[in-house]
Amino acid sequence: MKRTLYSSALVLAVSLVGSSWATADPGVLLADFEGDDYGGWHAEGEAFGTGPAQGTLAGQMEVSGFLGRGLVNSYLGGDGTVGRLISPTFTISAPWLTFRVGGGYQPGRAEMRLVAEGEIVRRVTGPNARAGGSERLHPASWNVADLMGREARIEIVDDAVGGWGHINVDEIRLSARPLGMVARAVGVVFDRPYVAVRLPGGPSGHWPPSRASLWVDGREIHFQENAGEEAEWAVFDVRGHLGGRGEVHTLAPAARVATVITRERPREDANEVSEIYREAFRPQYHFTARENWLNDPNGLVYYDGEYHLFFQHNPFGAEWGNMTWGHAISDDLLHWRQMDHALHPDDLGTIFSGSAVIDHDDTAGFRQGAPHPPLVCIYTSAGQPFTQSIAYSTDRGRSLAKFAGNPVLGHIAADNRDPKVVWHEPTQRWVMALYLEGSSYALYASPNLKEWTHLQNLELPGTSECPDFFELPVDGDASDTRWVYWGANNRYMLGRFDGRAFTPDTGEMLRTDYGPNMYAAQTWSDIPAEDGRRIQIGWMNGGSYPGMPFNQQMSIPCELTLRSTPSGIRLFREPVREISTLVEQRIPLRRTPLHDGAGLALAEGELLDMDIRLHMGDASRVALVLRGLRVEYDATTGALSVPGASAPLSLERGDLRLRVLLDRTSVEVFAQNGLLSLSQCFLPAAEDRSVAALAEGGTATLVGGEVRRLRSVWD
Repeated sequence: MKRTLYSSALVLAVSLVGSSWATADPGVLLADFEGDDYGGWHAEGEAFGTGPAQGTLAGQMEVSGFLGRGLVNSYLGGDGTVGRLISPTFTISAPWLTFRVGGGYQPGRAEMRLVAEGEIVRRVTGPNARAGGSERLHPASWNVADLMGREARIEIVDDAVGGWGHINVDEIRLSARPLGMVARAVGVVFDRPYVAVRLPGGPSGHWPPSRASLWVDGREIHFQENAGEEAEWAVFDVRGHLGGRGEVHTLAPAARVATVITRERPREDANEVSEIYREAFRPQYHFTARENWLNDPNGLVYYDGEYHLFFQHNPFGAEWGNMTWGHAISDDLLHWRQMDHALHPDDLGTIFSGSAVIDHDDTAGFRQGAPHPPLVCIYTSAGQPFTQSIAYSTDRGRSLAKFAGNPVLGHIAADNRDPKVVWHEPTQRWVMALYLEGSSYALYASPNLKEWTHLQNLELPGTSECPDFFELPVDGDASDTRWVYWGANNRYMLGRFDGRAFTPDTGEMLRTDYGPNMYAAQTWSDIPAEDGRRIQIGWMNGGSYPGMPFNQQMSIPCELTLRSTPSGIRLFREPVREISTLVEQRIPLRRTPLHDGAGLALAEGELLDMDIRLHMGDASRVALVLRGLRVEYDATTGALSVPGASAPLSLERGDLRLRVLLDRTSVEVFAQNGLLSLSQCFLPAAEDRSVAALAEGGTATLVGGEVRRLRSVWD
C-alpha cells in the first residue's frame, strides 16, 4: 500500500578545474547533456551508453522535467543494466550546485555523488521506490560552502537492478543561490532517546515532500516526510544507538529550514483531545485510529479472550508515511482499546504489512519459561531491499521484541512483502503466503518461524499484494474443504492444499466486495475451534474526513463461509453477530408497493443496520437512498451499484435481499445473504438522516425486513 519517497539529497555547491570546466564561474552552466556524447565525462558499464539520452528510453514511462533535448538516463536496456558516469576533477569554488534529478529511490545503489578527495561528501537519489510514481525530474541543490577550495568529482552511479533501478540527471549549474529543494546533513550525538525534526510544509501538492532521514554508520536507517502545507515534527527512535553518533539528512524548500533536536519523549505534548471520538465525521462503530493515518490491517490474532488488531499507522501525520504497526485490542470486535505502537522502524526499514500467530508448541523457542505461549508477528522490513522479519510477545501482546536474527527470509523478488503465516496441522509446520511482484505470489514452509524453504510460486491474475491463505468447510461440512488464496483487491482463488502445493479448482479468479472502498482485507488467526468462525476485516480506503485528527477507517468485521451456488462454490461475507449488541431500537418493515417514481420513507438515523427484501415486479430499477447516497439494482443490466462501482447480481425468484450498514461516513451493502458486497465511503449532509426506498420504470414491492438503530460504541 505504498507511496514513493525522495532520497537523502545533500546540499552543496561546486566550482571546477580541469577539462572544459576549469574556468567555470559561479552561475555558469556546468553540464546540460545536450551533445551527442558525454564530453569530458567517463562512462563505465551499460546503463549510461556512450552519450546522453534524448528523453524517454524504450520501455520507460514518459520522462519529463528535463531541459532541452538531452539528459543522463540510466534506464538504457531497462532496469537490469548497471554502470557509472564520472566527471572530470574540479575545485569547489562556489556555494551552490543546482541540478535536476529523477528516477528510483535507491540510496547507495542509484545516486549522484560528490566525491571530495576520495570521500563521498554529498549524495542524491530519485524519488520513486515502487510501482507507479513518475519519471519527472525535479530541481534540487547541494550546499558545499564548507568544502570550498577542495578538489572533487561527480559520480552518477547505477548499481541497482529491478524496479526503479535507475537515475535521471540534468542541468548541473554552479550558482550563488539554491534551486528548488535544499538538502543538508546535520551531525547528531544520540544523547537522548529520540531525535525530532521539524519539517517545513510547502505549497499544496508540492513534490518532492519535505523529508528527514536518519543515517548511522554511513547508511540510511529510516525516514519520515511531510507532504502537507503545515510544518510537522518527525521523530526517530534512537534508543538502540544511545551514546553513538549519526546524521540527519533533511530536504526542504529553499526558503525554509528544518530544525533538528533531541528529546526524552517522542512527543512533547500530551496529545489528549477531549471528546476525541465524538467528532462530526468520526465513524461510531467502525474502527479508526485515535489520530493520524491508518491503512492495512495487520497481525490479526485471537489470544486468551482478546482480538488483536495491528494496523499500518503513521504516528506523526495524517497522510501515508513513516509506517509502524499500530495496535488495538477488543473482546467483542466492536469496542476497541488502542494500545501503544507495537513495532517501530529499525535498521532494516519501516514496518510494512504482515500477520500474527500464537506459537502454542513454542516451535521458535521464544517462550523461555514465560507463563503464556508466544504471540509471534511476521512482517515486512521495508528497507532496501524488502525482507521478512519476526517479533514476539510473551505478555499477551502488550509488548513485542524483535528477533535478533532478522530478517528470517531475505529478498526474493521486487517488492516481496506482506507475509501471511498459518499453521498446517497435517504436516506440522508453518506455511507462509508471500506477495512477490505483479500478480505473482509464493508459498514457503518452516518448522520454527525462523527458517523458511520455498514450496511453490503461483499466479493470481488481476491481483497484487497483501495475500491471505486459509481453509474453510463447504456448506459447513468439515469433510469437504477448500483453501482460499486471497489478494488485496478482494479477488480470490479456490483450491486444495496438501502442505506442499496449492492446486486451484480452476484458474478462475472470484470476487466478493465490488465497492470502491475496500482493500487489503485479512482474517484472524487462532479463533478457538468452539467458535469456529473465520472473521475478516479490511481497510476502507479512500475515505474523506475533513477537519478530523484521524484519516481512514476499517470495515465492519465479517464472518466468511463457503457455500454451494448454481455457479459453483463461492465465498460469502456477512457482518459478525456481535453487532446485534449495539441495537437500541427495531423498526419492522411491512409489505408495501413501491410505485414508479414514488419514494417510501423507511427510517431516519445516522447509525443503522438494515435487512431489506425487495421484489422487482415489473420495475426496471429499485433503489435505496441513504442520507443522499443511492444504492441501486438495475434489472435491465443485472447489476447492483453504488456511486462509482457495480457488481453483477442475479435475483432469487425476482427477490433482492440486502443487508445495509450505515455509519457516519460509510455504507456497506451485503447482497443475497452475503454473496457479494459493496463498500462505500461518503460524506452525507449533516441535516439529512433519511432512508427511503423507491422504484423506477414500473412497480416493485417492499416485501419486508427490519431497520435497527444502533448506539455508538463510544456510549
